[in-house]
Amino acid sequence: MKLVVLTGAGISAESGLKTFRDSDGLWEGYNVYDVATPEAWERNPELVQEFYNERRRQVLAAKPNRGHEILAELEAYFDVEIITQNIDDLHERAGSTKVTHLHGIITKSQSDIRPDVTYPIEGTEINMGELCEYGSQLRPHVVWFGEAVPMIEVAAKICTTADVFVLIGTSLAVYPAAGLIDFVPRLTPKYIIDPVTPNVKRYQNVISIEKQAISGLAELKKILLDGR
Repeated sequence: MKLVVLTGAGISAESGLKTFRDSDGLWEGYNVYDVATPEAWERNPELVQEFYNERRRQVLAAKPNRGHEILAELEAYFDVEIITQNIDDLHERAGSTKVTHLHGIITKSQSDIRPDVTYPIEGTEINMGELCEYGSQLRPHVVWFGEAVPMIEVAAKICTTADVFVLIGTSLAVYPAAGLIDFVPRLTPKYIIDPVTPNVKRYQNVISIEKQAISGLAELKKILLDGR
């Protein structure tokens, strides 16, 4: 059975990582448009670089939580594919083997002129003056506001194959990721794990688990294994 899981900031929040955008529109005290847009990079690349260097240090200091571990454990029973909006590597560190990152991953750098040219980062920092093989400055491998989401078509195709679809810790407010549920087959069971269920009234076969990610995934694991 194919289990397709779409995760958002809510699952990483329980590992101590702040959600991308708080209710005041700030991320770690910064306006997101000052640190997470191509225009911000053009205007002040040093600020953007240091901002992501600090986020990377936070990610590397964080540990996968029980929610990440449950998703990895489910691979023993199901064909599990994870699509994540998160830029951390906690799914991989928990043991999940099929993870598609919609918005990039902070543990890699990319060429400023060739987004498809990426490199693993040794340590925690990308420094100004570090260049790609084409002579361009390296930047975080993160999709910023206003940039294309290159993995969205891959993710949409994965969603079409779901026998069970699970949505965890996302409000379905950020597009194009929010539109992925439209590619899930109409009659496929759709489990939504979040303290507040987003507006999904137009979809069929939706089961809400109004809990945080860890406790919600523990409940889902029991439901899925009992139903085998």
